[in-house]
Amino acid sequence: MAQKIYPDAATALDGLLKDGLLIACGGFGLCGIPERLLDAVRDSGVKDLTFASNNAGIDNEGIGKLLRTRQVKKMIASYVGENKEFERQYLSGELEVEFSPQGTLAERMRAAGAGIPGFYTKTGVGTLVAEGKETKVFNGEEYVLEQGIFADLALVKAWKADETGNVVFRKTARNFNQPAATCGRVCVVEVEEIVPTGSLDPDCIHLPGVYVQRLIVGAPYDKKIEFRTVREAA
Repeated sequence: MAQKIYPDAATALDGLLKDGLLIACGGFGLCGIPERLLDAVRDSGVKDLTFASNNAGIDNEGIGKLLRTRQVKKMIASYVGENKEFERQYLSGELEVEFSPQGTLAERMRAAGAGIPGFYTKTGVGTLVAEGKETKVFNGEEYVLEQGIFADLALVKAWKADETGNVVFRKTARNFNQPAATCGRVCVVEVEEIVPTGSLDPDCIHLPGVYVQRLIVGAPYDKKIEFRTVREAA
């Protein structure tokens, strides 16, 4: 079995990065984003990237860092608030944006991971989301055809992994990470801890190691969405 554990993000991405990639990225806001891997993508200097992700992070965090360096050509996303640079680039025509409803985006990733090229959904029928897409009537109801997202590379953040790449996510940090991992031709995962093979409960594994090609330990992390607030002493 090939060794999956790499010493750092740059090494784990060696040979995988080039201009024009379609990258599926996990995370929801600042929860569960692959920080170390995104930093390594930025530092590599690759450009004209398309990211499929729930959102583009915030200014100077997550994918927002790559927006600042003009390395992102297109975003396939659901929620893009709280990012002034994203807004500026989109309104000025510098950034192409494909909006996808949140559930549809997750299913587009999941479908691709299952080898399904497209599916019909009622979400978005009669709205801008459906413009230019094929529709079909089932039992008197109109549905719109959505395509699976087959990514060149998946970047994922998880809690734990064993040495063979079996992965456990922690609570809401699972979010888009699981479907993103399955739809990438190559999946690179950063985790807080790598444990010996066999030490994870098989019934608690969220992502089987067959989907994971490379692993790094990214810890320690700063919890940038947690703030401690206390009263001033009387």
